[in-house]
Amino acid sequence: MKRRFLLLFSLLVTGIAANAQDNIYSQFFNAPIALNPALTGQFDGDLRVNMIYRNQWSAVGKLNYLNASIDYNLPQFGGGIGLMVNRSNEGTAYFIRNSMAATYAYSIGGDSYVLSFGLQAGIANRQIDYGKLIFSDQIDPTTGYIPGSTSSAEAPAFNNKYYFDSGVGINLVMGSFMGGAALQHLNKPDQSFTGTPSPLPMRGSLHLSYKLDVDPYNTGDEADKSYIIPSVVMYKQADASTMSVGAQYKRRGVSAGLWYRTDGQGSPNAVVVSLIFDLFLHKDTGEKFRFGLSHDASVSKIGYSNTSGTSEGSIGYETTLPSRSSYNKFEGTTRCYNFY
Repeated sequence: MKRRFLLLFSLLVTGIAANAQDNIYSQFFNAPIALNPALTGQFDGDLRVNMIYRNQWSAVGKLNYLNASIDYNLPQFGGGIGLMVNRSNEGTAYFIRNSMAATYAYSIGGDSYVLSFGLQAGIANRQIDYGKLIFSDQIDPTTGYIPGSTSSAEAPAFNNKYYFDSGVGINLVMGSFMGGAALQHLNKPDQSFTGTPSPLPMRGSLHLSYKLDVDPYNTGDEADKSYIIPSVVMYKQADASTMSVGAQYKRRGVSAGLWYRTDGQGSPNAVVVSLIFDLFLHKDTGEKFRFGLSHDASVSKIGYSNTSGTSEGSIGYETTLPSRSSYNKFEGTTRCYNFY
């Protein structure tokens, strides 16, 4: 157990000194604005709320991530506006990152396609409690960490950093196909605590999905039909990259998914199982509440027995507002998140 904690501390210190990498969510479809700002307002209702929580490597230590967003469909402007917050807590040194960003998307198209362009801008903050870090002069070669010991290492003058952050995205829906790309940290903000420049590298993402109707001759209500939805999601940030390939089977508001994730060299990283429930409150209006669970089983060298895997939970809510008319600029077109 001591070795696990020391490993976590080492990874944390290394991460502070080097360029930090963004966390990713296995339930990317339940964090739409985090995936791509071009998905802001891209749904059938008027108002959408999403929240997702990730507990990574629960056996190793404290690696928790939270994303919450709200977006509003503006058909008269062909798009939507949104607000997103993120929080991460990594390690017992309480390395905390918080951010808040506004998003805007504008769409063009008609019955055959919808092309959306998204913008994102906000403020981020990172902070750390140096008093909870363990340094080499607090470790005995035989017994490990010395309880109650203090380090003579000099802490940096600052443990709090604010910076401006920005991103862009694009998304296309055409028939049963959806594809999009996003670029985060466009301005490569300086996140250094020490004054020595430490730019946050840009993160690129690409996502592709296809909605396959299992029974195309069934002309009944879409909510009662069955679909297979294969997807590919890729991320690249500095030297780190990952790709998830998998599919969901959706029938009557229940989706079961299986995903395989690799690192940038094609080596296995994790197998992900997801289960999503769409609970329709008012089926005629499309109002619904979504609840999702997923679990990542690590198949990398670190092993599942050393990490106990990663779990995610998510909730989502969509509704129409009585004061809004039923007018939709792209009425009759499959919108982005009809894919999930």
